[in-house]
Amino acid sequence: MPSHPPLTPHDRAFLERSRRAVLATIDPAGHPRLVPICFVVDPGEAVLYAPLDDKPKRTDDHLALARVRDIATRPDVTILVDRWDEDWSRLAWLRCSGRAWLLPPAGPGHAAAIAALRAKYPQYATHDIGARPLIAVTIERSTSWGALAAAPTAPR
Repeated sequence: MPSHPPLTPHDRAFLERSRRAVLATIDPAGHPRLVPICFVVDPGEAVLYAPLDDKPKRTDDHLALARVRDIATRPDVTILVDRWDEDWSRLAWLRCSGRAWLLPPAGPGHAAAIAALRAKYPQYATHDIGARPLIAVTIERSTSWGALAAAPTAPR
């Protein structure tokens, strides 16, 4: 059976243009745990990077975050990106499933991912994300629906 890339060109373009996603991990009881994330996609691989930034959280220890504990125990994750529009012909979503791990600050690709995150999100210019690990997700498969190729609309 032929192998298919985990992201089609339309899937990749939609993912790269998107500003936020929802990361779903599995908690110890087997329930989904959802959290919105900022992210970038590796330009050459089907890998997504999300920072453990210093926005306020329940704990100051980024390794104690529930999503990090979930990934350490069960690295299977899902990422959902969607576009809502009052014009329903523009609706779209992309669901990516894969395996997550923590990429340490000295790890390969960490510096490039930090630079890409700062380019995409100017808010990160004042965040110390370079000193923290990143959540990395190798995308193994994706499912999409809707008008992925439609250009984004201006905010109302």
